[in-house]
Amino acid sequence: MIRKEMLETLYQWFWWDKLWLPAELSWADLEDGDGRVYAKASHLYVTVPYAFSFLLVRYLFERWIATPLAVSAGIRHRVQLKVEHNPILENYYSTHSKNPLQADINGLSKKSSLPVRQIERWFRRRRRQDHPGVLKKFREASWRFVFYLSAFIGGIAALYDKEWLYDSRQVWTGYPKQSMLDSQYWYYILEMSFYGCLLCSIAFDVKRKDFKEQIIHHLATLVLLAFSWCANFIRMGTLVMLVHDASDILLESAKLFNYAKWEKTSHGLFVAFAIVFMVTRLIIFPFWLIHCTWVYPVHHYPAYFGYYFFNVMLVVLLFLHIFWAYLIFRMIRKFLFGTLTRDERSDNEEEEEQESSLTEDGDVQQHKPFNELSRDAASEKNGCFGLSPPENTCLSRLCHELGSV
Repeated sequence: MIRKEMLETLYQWFWWDKLWLPAELSWADLEDGDGRVYAKASHLYVTVPYAFSFLLVRYLFERWIATPLAVSAGIRHRVQLKVEHNPILENYYSTHSKNPLQADINGLSKKSSLPVRQIERWFRRRRRQDHPGVLKKFREASWRFVFYLSAFIGGIAALYDKEWLYDSRQVWTGYPKQSMLDSQYWYYILEMSFYGCLLCSIAFDVKRKDFKEQIIHHLATLVLLAFSWCANFIRMGTLVMLVHDASDILLESAKLFNYAKWEKTSHGLFVAFAIVFMVTRLIIFPFWLIHCTWVYPVHHYPAYFGYYFFNVMLVVLLFLHIFWAYLIFRMIRKFLFGTLTRDERSDNEEEEEQESSLTEDGDVQQHKPFNELSRDAASEKNGCFGLSPPENTCLSRLCHELGSV
């Protein structure tokens, strides 16, 4: 009984209208009537089964569409040879570190009675075994590209004739008594379901350098969308989603062409992505959208908790945008000045494979005919498709570092 009363108290406190709405309004003001339909928290329940439906759709898409497309682009499934099972080394790999220090390697050598060189080779091959193949990354990028493109087109179709797309002051005209439109309902539900799907699958997707930031981003996005839905900030929520989807399309398409070895096309798309990202995320988002949610609402109602909470969540997203902008600028600098180093990223699978190949196949290289060695040297000098290695490595690293932003 006490627990039930506590839950009821928490429930009443959580849905206290003074937290969500301006002081002079209550939930009774958002009851359907007079031809108006308002968003309700119960509408969001459907996003749970929809998120799992997206997982099924993604599986079918990757298997029947993305995989044949990858094969037609010359991408094949890479079979990884499993390392010989060693309980001592496997336990250290799983519980301590995937990149042991030299002192740890010496200790493992004594403990397992194996030569140091063999242990180093075992860890290299074990790391390669965990690295996702290009086919997996291509399928994942294909799925995201199709959704972001569809969502962006749907967002444009839903907003192109709305006055608040062109005049941000109209976002708050008549607030909170703004009737929900069918287009807004489906735009919200599908976006939230997709981000719920991403959150469910992030543990199985390609793990990138911004893994933690991706989790924060997905959670912040879901909280922001859910809160804006319940507080009837729907007009602003649709603008935020539209701005975010614009650059993600270009990032995922750049990844696709990079995996398919269309370097020039990939580089062009990346430049376009960088420009669109900076304009939408670092100019439009803070100086238009956040300005709109920070300045204009207090012209209609005194500041309240929901006002501060919504703006704080927007600022969290802005800090994530700044972090990703830092990664992009760093890669652009290294792309322009050619200062990429081999030890820049310890979790870069391409670098790992090159190092492993050089180490493990050293004896084979020594016995190659002179003409084969010459061809290898020329290839190493000119890079893939006539491009220098720093260019290709730069974009490959960026694709590995960034998920959807």
